[in-house]
Amino acid sequence: RRPADTEIDWRAYMQEVEGVANGTLDYTQLKGDTGPLVYPAGFVYIFLGLYHATGRGSDIRLAQYLFAGLYLLNLLLVFRIYCRTNKVPPYVFFFMCCASYRIHSIFVLRLFNDPVAMAILFLAINLFLEERWSWGCLLFSLAVSVKMNILLFAPGLLFLLLERFGLLGCIPKLCICALLQVVLGLPFLLVNPVGYLTRSFDLGRQFQFKWTVNWRFLPEEVFQNRVFHAALLLAHLAGLGLFALHRWHSSKENILTLLKDPGKRKPASPRLTVNNILWQASCVCPLNAGAWIVFILFSSNFLGVCCSRSLHYQFYVWYFHTLPYLLWCTPTTKLAHMPKVLLLGVIELCWNTYPSTVCSSLSLHICHGLILLQLWYGTAPTPVPHTPAPSRKSTAMSKKAQ
Repeated sequence: RRPADTEIDWRAYMQEVEGVANGTLDYTQLKGDTGPLVYPAGFVYIFLGLYHATGRGSDIRLAQYLFAGLYLLNLLLVFRIYCRTNKVPPYVFFFMCCASYRIHSIFVLRLFNDPVAMAILFLAINLFLEERWSWGCLLFSLAVSVKMNILLFAPGLLFLLLERFGLLGCIPKLCICALLQVVLGLPFLLVNPVGYLTRSFDLGRQFQFKWTVNWRFLPEEVFQNRVFHAALLLAHLAGLGLFALHRWHSSKENILTLLKDPGKRKPASPRLTVNNILWQASCVCPLNAGAWIVFILFSSNFLGVCCSRSLHYQFYVWYFHTLPYLLWCTPTTKLAHMPKVLLLGVIELCWNTYPSTVCSSLSLHICHGLILLQLWYGTAPTPVPHTPAPSRKSTAMSKKAQ
């Protein structure tokens, strides 16, 4: 027997896209039981396809089978990323597959749109690792059109594009992202452009306190306060700036050299190919180019999750599959594996506590803080030992000894 809450979001999604199926292209007129449609056009097209495939949304069992297939595809894409980076021990994949009731619920029980966006994103990251940057940017933009949380990866992607192509070479890739958004939203933009933009890209939307997972320990008036939201935004920008300057930027040159053409940088920046080795002499944790790409993207997203105004239960999928990499991309001794597994367990417990409590939300922040500290210190540049030049006297003595 299917739990009653299985149908809540699915029914709302179907009601939202049903209006489009009936010819309504004004975004302000599209709504469901949970409120107005607040997702971009890519969401509408994908769930409109599911609407027709499941008999106008009535065959929920078929939808769950389709989402089970999506879950397996998502795991395949994630495993391929991890195999390319070669940083995570194999036993951790068991926890990723079998140990999260919440993730299984988000994919197969509740049928949220978040897993759809994340699966497309992981496909884009696989393309980045294959040096197919244009196709990767296209799919990245498609993932954004399903749900805007993908924009948390955008600062890291922008850094990678500047590192790889420079400012002028980066512009065509950004145009690919922007053009896809225009093409997907065009039918709605032609009818009510203001309504589409304000509804689908509403960055100022308020979240209900009763659903928050990460800020339960705060009073509700503080949670809803605009000053608190501004402080989180400043903390997010500061974190991105610090990581970009001191952890993502591997060259000793000023970070503004990223704006130059890679061939004109002095010294020339190494090409960002999977066969190159970066940070070999300057970091605690040497990362090959593939692992470096993943580190920048995953840490960019994680910083955004840590500073989110509110995390709801379905948002766990935003970073669940990135946590093992963030924990094991830094050096790990044999005895240090257990604390990392323990961190994964505590985070899982926090996300499975419903409703969230003061203890669960505080524990989640503590775990996030520990991961951030590990990322900061585990990838810190180490001073290269200075070997003094031999004196003339010692050189003469060595020759005499020979």
